[in-house]
Amino acid sequence: MERVPEPELMDDAAQALAYAGGDFAEPHERFVSLFRETFPAWHRGTVLDLGCGPADVTLRFARAYPDAVVHGVDGAPAMLRLGEAAVTAAGCAAQVRLVAGYLPGAVLPAARYDAVISNSLLHHLADPAVLWRTIAAHATPGAPIFVMDLQRPATPGEVDALVAHYAAGEPGLLRRDFQHSLCAAYRPEEVAAQLRAAGLDRLVVRTISDRHLLVSGVMP
Repeated sequence: MERVPEPELMDDAAQALAYAGGDFAEPHERFVSLFRETFPAWHRGTVLDLGCGPADVTLRFARAYPDAVVHGVDGAPAMLRLGEAAVTAAGCAAQVRLVAGYLPGAVLPAARYDAVISNSLLHHLADPAVLWRTIAAHATPGAPIFVMDLQRPATPGEVDALVAHYAAGEPGLLRRDFQHSLCAAYRPEEVAAQLRAAGLDRLVVRTISDRHLLVSGVMP
């Protein structure tokens, strides 16, 4: 199945609210637990979260690593408004900072980061090299790199089956967005080619579920 791009930003208020209200507890908790399994010796530092959205993963990561400071970046003001509210409600304003920024060219709070994470940003990007260039420019040598995203199914029928299985109880807007995101996602072999082109072929891409892939490794 060929990739069908979707808009890079989720800045419609209703769309952002539907996404923020969706039940992503299982994959978001798995994101944090897989990071811990992949980098068991990492405990503290300044973390860059690219495409933080409403900051659910950002906050889960911050709670798991109380000695870390997390800078979340997103280009959609509607998402950031929800994220700021979540950070305030969680009492994490001293540990989590959200920044409006569109890649490439976002002005980040720090020049270099001790870890870079990203969840569900890659499939939104028309030019995926933007993500890998940003990581290469801002990760310190030896920094953990951890990028999780959807992976595109092989057929439209598989897309429909995944939507029916994982989003059956969600609002229609969220089901539609999930379908579009699956169709816009990259295949593991496509991501591997992106990493080679970016000079980041030391990072490893692997399938971790029936709908997710993971890129992980340390910055050279």
